[in-house]
Formats: sequence, structure tokens, C-alpha cells
Amino acid sequence: MVLWIVIGAAVLGLLILALAARPVLARLPELARALRRLEDRQIRAQALGDELALLQQRAESVRQQTVVAQERIAVIKAARGRA
Repeated sequence: MVLWIVIGAAVLGLLILALAARPVLARLPELARALRRLEDRQIRAQALGDELALLQQRAESVRQQTVVAQERIAVIKAARGRA
């Protein structure tokens, strides 16, 4: 008799567990799609970060060229002022 009670309690526990897990298992395909979308966004964000780094390097290069050009202009103006 005790054995049947233990078996019944175990089966009832498994049934409750299955009913509780059912909604989560039903959402797995939706969660997998959401995960793929997030991974795609992460890849795009990384690509944008790489492009941003290149753009920052180019901006720094242009800034340095501007400084050099301003120095040359100052030298030319100074030379004209003496002549």
C-alpha cells in the first residue's frame, strides 16, 4: 500500500513538473529566434564599432594634416611680412 502511495506521489510530482515546464518548452522556438536576432545585432554593432574606429583614425589623420597646413600657412605669412 505504501508503495502505491509513493508511486502515486512521484507520478503526481512528474505531472505537475510537466505542466509547469510546458509553457517554457512551447516558447523555445520564439526564444531561439530572439537569440538569433540578438546575435545578428551584436555582429552589426561590432561591424559599426570597427567602422567607427577607422573613422576616428581618419579624423585624427585629417586633424594632423590640418595642423601641418596651418603651420605652413603661418610660415608663408611670416615670410611675406618680412619681404
